[in-house]
Amino acid sequence: MSNDTSTAGKSTRRTGKRAVTVTDIAQAVGVSRATVSLVLRGSPLVNVDTRARVEAELRRQRYVYNRTAANLRRRTSSSIALVINDLSNPFFAEFASGVDEALGGKGYVTLLGSTGESPERQQAVLSTLMEHTPTGFILSPAEGSDAAQLRQVLGTHANVLLFNRELPGADWDFLTMDNQQGAYLATRHLIERGHRDIAFFGGHAASSSCHQRRAGYQQALAEAGLQARPQWMIESAPNRLEAAARTGELFADGQRPSAAVCYNDTVALGLMLGLTSRGIRPGGDFAVTGFDDISEAAVAVPPLTTLIADPRERGRQAAALLLQRLDDPDAPPMRTVAPVQLRIRESSAARPT
Repeated sequence: MSNDTSTAGKSTRRTGKRAVTVTDIAQAVGVSRATVSLVLRGSPLVNVDTRARVEAELRRQRYVYNRTAANLRRRTSSSIALVINDLSNPFFAEFASGVDEALGGKGYVTLLGSTGESPERQQAVLSTLMEHTPTGFILSPAEGSDAAQLRQVLGTHANVLLFNRELPGADWDFLTMDNQQGAYLATRHLIERGHRDIAFFGGHAASSSCHQRRAGYQQALAEAGLQARPQWMIESAPNRLEAAARTGELFADGQRPSAAVCYNDTVALGLMLGLTSRGIRPGGDFAVTGFDDISEAAVAVPPLTTLIADPRERGRQAAALLLQRLDDPDAPPMRTVAPVQLRIRESSAARPT
């Protein structure tokens, strides 16, 4: 008696806790496990009547499809991870929209992570995303990232596209804008408008994109017989608030520039706020250029002269390059440089006489 009760109790508990399997569904409907798997994957190979019966049984037994486990078995996934270093920057919001648009058109879901410029946070975000077994990664690295540490998380054979910042020792695909040429064009434009005392404002010199933009700035100055003054190469986090807070450093030694080439648009907008708070009119008393051409640049006061990087299109391009890598995983790493164009607006007025 006690043995029968114990056995029944164990069976009940086991049945109550055990997850419904593909085998359970197949036996209930009278089809093969392969047929149930095809229905779960949305395959067109199953006829309409059989599909309807299987789907009805799936609902009746409340079957939950473990997509992660299926991906591991098939070594495929319907998701791609996008990890951004600063989601508060409008450039990256537009970039992410372009990525998601392009991937969605190909049947992929975008898994989004943001690192806030922290390499430690980046490692944690990537580790968590790896649990979802994404097919590939589009990564704009946090400042101070280390390729070896990233490889420890992602593995040696991961499908990865780096965007915007180069990492020494990384052998993944890389997409960037033509940073040096863009800053060169902005600086030359200011020189042609009569400016001789030109600062480079914002960004961190250790960042590859900032280093390249500074190089373009210095190249244009050198061609015009001008020198870059170290005290006018101001570093700041590439955001509006810190740029506004550090505006005073341009005037710390009693001398003042008449123009600034800014690392990006958010820095330029922050600088214009800092200038206005000091009674200096951007576009009138002081010329400013940006880089990126985010949506806000055209409606700023004054409208911002900047380099057109087309962040949404760069997102679509990043997605296309990663999908190309998925089609040919053994191809050598690709380096792609997207051209930029100068868009002249009212913020880069001629030097006051």
